[in-house]
Amino acid sequence: MGRKRAPRTATAPVDASLAGPVAGLHATDTGTAELVPDGDNPHGWLLMLNGVQSSHVDLADPLRLEFEYMRWIMALVQDRWPPEAKLRTLSLGGAACSMPRFLVAAYPGSRNVVVEIDGKLAALVRDWFGLPRAPLLKIRVGEARQVTESLTAGSRDLIIRDVFAGATTPHALTTAEFTAAAKNVLSPGGVYVVNCGDSPALATARREAATIAAAFAHTAIIADPPMLKGRRSGNIIIAGSDAPLGGGAGLPRALLRGAMPARLWDDAQVRQFGHSSVVLTDAAG
Repeated sequence: MGRKRAPRTATAPVDASLAGPVAGLHATDTGTAELVPDGDNPHGWLLMLNGVQSSHVDLADPLRLEFEYMRWIMALVQDRWPPEAKLRTLSLGGAACSMPRFLVAAYPGSRNVVVEIDGKLAALVRDWFGLPRAPLLKIRVGEARQVTESLTAGSRDLIIRDVFAGATTPHALTTAEFTAAAKNVLSPGGVYVVNCGDSPALATARREAATIAAAFAHTAIIADPPMLKGRRSGNIIIAGSDAPLGGGAGLPRALLRGAMPARLWDDAQVRQFGHSSVVLTDAAG
């Protein structure tokens, strides 16, 4: 879920075998992918999946992220690790691989794995955007939970969950059982970050906050004030770790610099936010 708006033009199905970005509607294994040129940036492309804005890529600058929530996640990451860190990252939900491209550029020593359920989409994205190859950026086709549960304990420093079916994350990727599996894959002090899409009622975000808080010693939330006050639908970033998150003034300052300023909630605020909500489980929605 993003908030970037790009000009829409009438499109028709195109030959997806052509290399490089090709504007238009493309068939994938799970529906359609529409590639729309960014009218404000000659190097920019917006990816729509089944009619929903999913990703934006700047071919000239992998460090440019148009979606606010992606900038917030990367601000959290950069607050946690210096550029020389040899990060091992797992991105659940690939789409155009905007954040993994950023991680490759920001952390040249990193090794990044993306899990994407749609094999055709993964092939298209590699063709269109010239993604770095393994071991810098590997795309693994598969279902996010199955792949996560198959990974070696302690083998990742950062896990980013950004998986949507339409406007919601599949229930199986939100539960205490899945969160425990993700935590098992993290190294000591590793960080689990989720992009939670929600309505103004914030019921989903509260339950996700409760679930992540039950699994990790430290939590944080990042979102813009209108979202936190329940005034609109949008994205809330929730993070969990067994090491403190966002200490000091650096991250709050970074979050205020964007086009949509965001707030950082500390562990106490996150736990208060989710305290009356029931932890999500496999057995009950």
